[in-house]
Amino acid sequence: MMGPHAMLPVLAPPPTKGHLSIARLTREWYVACRAEALGKRPLARTVLGVPLVLFRDGEGRARALLDRCPHRNVPLSLGRVTFEGHLECAYHGWQYDGSGRCRLVPGLESDAEAERDRPCPSAAVREQEGLVWVCPAFGEEPERPPFHVGVRELEDEGHAVVVREVEAPGTLHATIENALDVPHTAFLHRGLFRGVERHEVRARVRRTPVSVEAEYVGEPRPKGLVGRLLSPSGGEVEHWDRFFLPSIAQVEYRMGPEAHFVVTALCTPVSDFVTRLTAVAAFRTRIPALVLRPVLERVALRIFAQDQRMLRAQTENVLRFGGEQYMSTRLDLLGPHVWRLLRQAERGEPGETVVEQEVRFFA
Repeated sequence: MMGPHAMLPVLAPPPTKGHLSIARLTREWYVACRAEALGKRPLARTVLGVPLVLFRDGEGRARALLDRCPHRNVPLSLGRVTFEGHLECAYHGWQYDGSGRCRLVPGLESDAEAERDRPCPSAAVREQEGLVWVCPAFGEEPERPPFHVGVRELEDEGHAVVVREVEAPGTLHATIENALDVPHTAFLHRGLFRGVERHEVRARVRRTPVSVEAEYVGEPRPKGLVGRLLSPSGGEVEHWDRFFLPSIAQVEYRMGPEAHFVVTALCTPVSDFVTRLTAVAAFRTRIPALVLRPVLERVALRIFAQDQRMLRAQTENVLRFGGEQYMSTRLDLLGPHVWRLLRQAERGEPGETVVEQEVRFFA
């Protein structure tokens, strides 16, 4: 016999496509850590789901291996770096050089070379502008060099430069779209970045095979705290939002001759739903950097905490419904372009030469 509850309907979310905006570009450079973080101890990092261990070899060069000892599967990041610059496993003391070749198995005779020559997979590494970049595709060297932020050039122009690392609970695409999305700032960051007033703005969007940029024309100075700090006298601003393959989001503001502000977010996909951002912020204003820097840092971290909360809610809801459902309008300027570029790069397809459009909206 059927029980008293047998005929009750099964409650579940309405059906949703199982689509997820996840693109995995493995043969590319991603920031693993800041150079100063890589000292005498090995450092564990995950890039695109690949566990890596970073360390400096005997010549001080940054190296990256799969974070797993071939002997008994223990994380090599638990070990130490020897005087010779070898990575020593904490379990049995096996040692590996920067190329992943096993250089010592304690207790074996010296003529047992064949038994010791069991390599640990190694990843390509570049150290540039105080950052350590890795390619998570073992044995591959990306065709393009790592993205050049231009830290030295900015400092030579009188900018103060701040570097911070934060983690976002969202896909690479969602995190980049959030960083470059204008409309949400008037609501999620009201008072900190924008106010409730609306002004007509023109956006010129230009997409190349490897990037997309939106230039905003007619935008007044943001009414929030950040705008007042950077440009007390107000006036019209010059504003650009940019994306560069594989994972770079950049926001730039010029507020008359007195203020310039540019943030370059170097995004590293830790996993499908976690993205680490290494944010390089450079600013130049009439207010001395020593005075402005601590205030801007506090405000920026508060803004990111708001974004972080929303990205987490977005991710949890996508997983709860078993997929995404988007309704985009012309206000969603860069997200669709970013997704198109990511998918084309993942498939190895050439992008269009140049795509241009102009959009009018209120911001």
